[in-house]
Amino acid sequence: MSTAPRLAFLKGHGTENDFVIVPDLDGRLELSATTVARICDRRAGIGGDGLIRVVRSSAHPEARTMADQAEWFMDYRNSDGSIAEMCGNGVRVFARYLQRAGLVEAGDLAIATRAGVRRAHIAKDAGDAARPGEATAGSDGPITVEMGEAALPEPGPEGEVTVTVGDHSWSARNVNMGNPHAVAFVDDLAQAGDLFTAPAVRPAAVYPHGTNVEFVVDRGPRHVAMRVHERGSGETRSCGTGACAVMVAAARRDGADPAVTGHPVTYTVDVPGGRLVISERPDGTVEMTGPAVIVAEGEIDPSWLGTDLG
Repeated sequence: MSTAPRLAFLKGHGTENDFVIVPDLDGRLELSATTVARICDRRAGIGGDGLIRVVRSSAHPEARTMADQAEWFMDYRNSDGSIAEMCGNGVRVFARYLQRAGLVEAGDLAIATRAGVRRAHIAKDAGDAARPGEATAGSDGPITVEMGEAALPEPGPEGEVTVTVGDHSWSARNVNMGNPHAVAFVDDLAQAGDLFTAPAVRPAAVYPHGTNVEFVVDRGPRHVAMRVHERGSGETRSCGTGACAVMVAAARRDGADPAVTGHPVTYTVDVPGGRLVISERPDGTVEMTGPAVIVAEGEIDPSWLGTDLG
């Protein structure tokens, strides 16, 4: 029987986008892609759409330059072990873990990510609805995250972006929320297929490192629903950055641009795992509000992982 320390973990989700959380406050672990994939395996491991390692910014080489702005760094990996720049639902779950662990209090905090510093607001109680779209849900109420500004590159020499599933092809909007997205408006979400494999996106040169792909239908005025294929994870029950990309793409399609009108725009975005409220401010900042839940905690036996902990 192994005498090595067991690896502590928690399990959480945001609108059913689920994550394995590994606290490594002083940055002592080196989790390889193989280790992350084993932990995220839904049959042979704990299971999750991704893994979140919690590290002090000062203890991580990719985050040290942000340490004066944000004490904590979200080291996020996709379920296949690949590194991702950003995960919107993951940021909310990350903030909830920090609150649960007593490392931060409810209110405002900054979180370092590979896409830069993101600012979050944890609702204090049912009466604390200081951000657009916050519901009254008690001490486990919603968390709002400032997701930064969306970039909407115009079609370049390669041409317009298209997404193809089977015999169907759609024009798609290229949106970057710190990570890449191709947003396609469709007649029926079933047209997205099973999403076990990545939809074909052309031209490939627009997304040299792959992309997340969102399929969107209208539900009502400023209300849409989506399915998503997340790069490195397959179809997930929710994608926070994807919901933000969808909101911005829908707003521009509908002729709404807060930078032009001077007024914020808010859309409700339904995902298979729940509902997110996304707002874009006149300064371009996109805010996402939604739930974040910690459901379990435990320990991983290092003998199961072997010596692959660095």
